[in-house]
Amino acid sequence: MHSLRRLLLVTLTLMLPIAVSAQGLDTTKIDQALGRSGQKIGDIYKFGFPRSDLHVSVHGLAIKPGLALGSWAAFTGTDDNAMVMGDLVLLEDELNPVMEKLRLAGFEISAVHNHLIDETPHVVYVHYMGHGAASQLAASLRAGLAVSKTPLEKPAAPSEEGTPPAWVKTVEDSVGRKGTLKGGVLSYGVPRSDTITLGGTTISPAAGVAEAINFQAADGGNVATTGDFVVTAGEVNPVITELHAHHILVTALHSHMLTEEPRLFFMHFWSVGSPESVGAGIAAALKHVSTK
Repeated sequence: MHSLRRLLLVTLTLMLPIAVSAQGLDTTKIDQALGRSGQKIGDIYKFGFPRSDLHVSVHGLAIKPGLALGSWAAFTGTDDNAMVMGDLVLLEDELNPVMEKLRLAGFEISAVHNHLIDETPHVVYVHYMGHGAASQLAASLRAGLAVSKTPLEKPAAPSEEGTPPAWVKTVEDSVGRKGTLKGGVLSYGVPRSDTITLGGTTISPAAGVAEAINFQAADGGNVATTGDFVVTAGEVNPVITELHAHHILVTALHSHMLTEEPRLFFMHFWSVGSPESVGAGIAAALKHVSTK
């Protein structure tokens, strides 16, 4: 009997690390490395680093950080075998110093590109991926961000919106979906209907593979919209056709990842117009994308 008890005790002891590992990430270690907490979204632990230090405008329209200036990082996996991926919003003189810091830490750079056009000052977007121990990935990411002027502290929670302005309901009615209003920006994250994998790992919509569409108020009762459509090869040109038909500019078409399946393309766009017309254009384009 004593031998059986000892055997059970040894077996349970050996199984404990596996059980802990299966529970996913210990977010407290990531928080300690980054110096702040994130947000749990399903199996993703996500951080936002809005470039609230920047004053970016497009043809005189001041861009809210939530519209197009949001750096982010999404962690998944386990403590010892984690993955982090995300997008950094950088000024031109920050670009290569940040990339060099991340590359020295073993991170992969998967894209460098624009999202907007005619913005002042010019901003560049860098997509990255890292694999390893979660706490080390977080520490390396913080070191990379510190080379830029990206605010590292947790952003203040947006003030209560109260009654949404009239343009919000008009956009929602035109798009045919309810969005989320925070900090004066109406946001949509529309997941694709197919499963996206990377190296055999399923990528959650919260890790940057959902259609991301944002709106903010502009002058004269208009709204501005930007974001990215996440599309397969066969969806690219039907979406461009609809956007152009509704006077929505395509500002970039590129990849964000390197070996995802199915192959995805990210189409960025920009428009300023009435809430009805802009919302209708986005709705028309979404009909050509396989979404939930």
